[in-house]
Amino acid sequence: MKIKFAVPTAEKVLCSHFGHCAEFSIIDVEDGNILSENYITPPPHEPGLLPKWLHEQNVNIIIAGGMGSRAQSLFAQNGIEVFVGAPSKDPKELVKDYLENKLVTGVNRCDH
Repeated sequence: MKIKFAVPTAEKVLCSHFGHCAEFSIIDVEDGNILSENYITPPPHEPGLLPKWLHEQNVNIIIAGGMGSRAQSLFAQNGIEVFVGAPSKDPKELVKDYLENKLVTGVNRCDH
């Protein structure tokens, strides 16, 4: 089974606020194995734009530190599962944690 993850990053680690990230780590996984990781720059931030854009990138799962409730709802409408409250770690480590059922999430670090 193929899964595509997106992790918002700044300086190659998870960015605590989804909408303010410098780039996304896009990680392709097949049958539980990480196949590739690419960093892509998102379009300029506008409300409601990133859910559509990441859907067009074929992303299935987002691992984030914080994300507003409206964005979470828009991702759900686009068929993208969201995990918030993840620690600031290397994106591949976060995906590995997810694949091994060890991803620790806490409080959503976004208050809107």
